[in-house]
Amino acid sequence: MAEPAAGAAPGPLPGAAVDRLVQVVDLLRRHCPWTAALDHAGLLEYLVEETYELYEAVDDVARSGEPDAHLLGELRGELGDVLFQVVLHAQLQAEQGSFGLADVAEGLTAKLVRRNPHVFRPDGSLQGAFPASVDEIVATWQAVKQQERPGRTSPFDGIPRHLPALAFAAKTVKRAGEAGDGRAGSGEAEIGGELLEVVRRAVAAGVDPERALRRAVLDYQQGVPDGA
Repeated sequence: MAEPAAGAAPGPLPGAAVDRLVQVVDLLRRHCPWTAALDHAGLLEYLVEETYELYEAVDDVARSGEPDAHLLGELRGELGDVLFQVVLHAQLQAEQGSFGLADVAEGLTAKLVRRNPHVFRPDGSLQGAFPASVDEIVATWQAVKQQERPGRTSPFDGIPRHLPALAFAAKTVKRAGEAGDGRAGSGEAEIGGELLEVVRRAVAAGVDPERALRRAVLDYQQGVPDGA
């Protein structure tokens, strides 16, 4: 077995465990009627639910400062549930002869190498030095993304329309270049209180805040010229 690279996370390499997971999912697809009946569309509700549960587990760990074994166990479990969704979707395509989990992993690895030239050479080996600033890293990432998908002309191309309205709005503002440097002076609690007050106003007025914000963001996107 190959030794982990210097600075890698402790513990065994995941190869054998992931191989066994793929094998178990394949066997479930063959012998479990419930799992065998699943398709991409039917899995979507589970993907959304599991993703939100993972979000909650990550946030619980982040807010705790010093997470205990229970919180870490919850995080590990929710990561596994999301991984199960990824493996299932890849397995569905493998059964169609399209691609499998290995292809997904290889594609992701190639993209990470390609989009991080400050760390990797084109052949995937490490650069000799890592002098790039955060601003330069972000600019390079965006430039490589644009080269990969030259057909995208709007800064909002690729933002999922089905994101929750608040996440949709935040992504849109960042893509429009309106994000600040984090030094505006408002803290998380203050901003959270202001957002809650807006929701209170919406509810009192009989307005669905989710729909109102989503429509406002769509109107905003339409008013920003392509390439902005």
